[in-house]
Amino acid sequence: RRTFRKFTYRGVDLEQLLDVSSEDFMQMVTCRARRKFKRGLKRKPMGLIKKLRIAKQNTPELEKPACVKTHLRSMIIVPEMIGSIVGVYNGKQFTQVEIKPDMVGYYLGEFSITYKPVRHGRPGMGATHSSRFIPLK
Repeated sequence: RRTFRKFTYRGVDLEQLLDVSSEDFMQMVTCRARRKFKRGLKRKPMGLIKKLRIAKQNTPELEKPACVKTHLRSMIIVPEMIGSIVGVYNGKQFTQVEIKPDMVGYYLGEFSITYKPVRHGRPGMGATHSSRFIPLK
């Protein structure tokens, strides 16, 4: 029989983390995030949090909230955002990211890759000398 690991963020379990004040949460995060929060949340990040709140309120019970699109890749994930779905822009399209408790303290941009990973070893035009004799389609 397998028991599931209970989620904790820096020694604080999920129920307490959702109730914690922003000042107390600020003391839990890394120094880079702490600096960002200390300098104040500007209008755009606050707008995103408000939109996420509205999306959560307007969803029926036991359903996922509507996706909220954003370009704010530098937004730090706070406990209030858990359970929301955010469309993070990667320069081309919006990647849908469902925010889970493990993501708290990370940036939104870390979950939306901006480049297409290189696929090595696939021959293309000009890859080898023999490819000169392959007729162009």
